[in-house]
Amino acid sequence: METRSEHAPEHIVPIKTYALICATLLVLTLTTYLVAFLDLGPFNIVVAIVIACIKASLVVLFFMHAAYAPRRTRLVILAGMFWMMLLIGLSLADYMTRALPR
Repeated sequence: METRSEHAPEHIVPIKTYALICATLLVLTLTTYLVAFLDLGPFNIVVAIVIACIKASLVVLFFMHAAYAPRRTRLVILAGMFWMMLLIGLSLADYMTRALPR
């Protein structure tokens, strides 16, 4: 019978790393809140999505331990991120080319 450790060795992350990532997520959340009050025109949504993607990446990489995962798991995560970026990019392309209502 195989144990879990034969497939993926356990990786222990220091508490300092978790605290740093948590602080970064809080700063990015505050940044999202403050940017919402700026008038960036059609780029408000772009900035919000970029910040959200950075926060999601940090959560996946460190809190879900994807940074220490096997190569196959990283490939699946990257494929999912590529697909998400493709869909967001196409949606933003449609959004940016629409005429403003008068």
